[in-house]
Amino acid sequence: MAVKIKLKRMGSIRNPQYRVVIADARTARDGRAIEEIGLYHPKEEPSLIKINSDRVQYWLGVGAQPTEPVMVLLKITGDWQKFKGLPGAEGTLRVKEAKVDKNTKFAETVAAVANEPRTPTIRPKVEKPVEEVKAGEVKAEEAVAESAEAVVENVEEVVEATVEETVEAVVAEAEVVAEAAEAVTEEA
Repeated sequence: MAVKIKLKRMGSIRNPQYRVVIADARTARDGRAIEEIGLYHPKEEPSLIKINSDRVQYWLGVGAQPTEPVMVLLKITGDWQKFKGLPGAEGTLRVKEAKVDKNTKFAETVAAVANEPRTPTIRPKVEKPVEEVKAGEVKAEEAVAESAEAVVENVEEVVEATVEETVEAVVAEAEVVAEAAEAVTEEA
């Protein structure tokens, strides 16, 4: 009986997850396995590779043959180099950084804040000197006066233009009426 170390596919569509298994060479890809010796999740960053090194060494020692994908995984973990006696038995496996617990982060933040010097959170109200307030009031009054003058000038211009237009319109109507009266008198 030929024994192989191969990958057994698990997971869902577009999310493959594999088990590294020892199985008879004649069994189906996802068929019955003799033993599961590891995990391989290629979609994670970095890929998750967990292989039981002792069991791999045993099965390689009794003649199990790894498939090509498993051979690559064994070279990454360093198990193949260890079995063959080659240099580089430490492998090139990258490991995901461990997540920091929320409670640990909170404790670190509290410790950092506790070491900082305390400053009052409520600041006292700073009063402006009376002279600055009066100067500010004077400037405001000047600004209001200037804007009022500008408004008055604009209003005067608008009124003058309106009066001129009205006078011209009345004169034009008077001329039309006068011409009409002359025309009526000539006919009579």
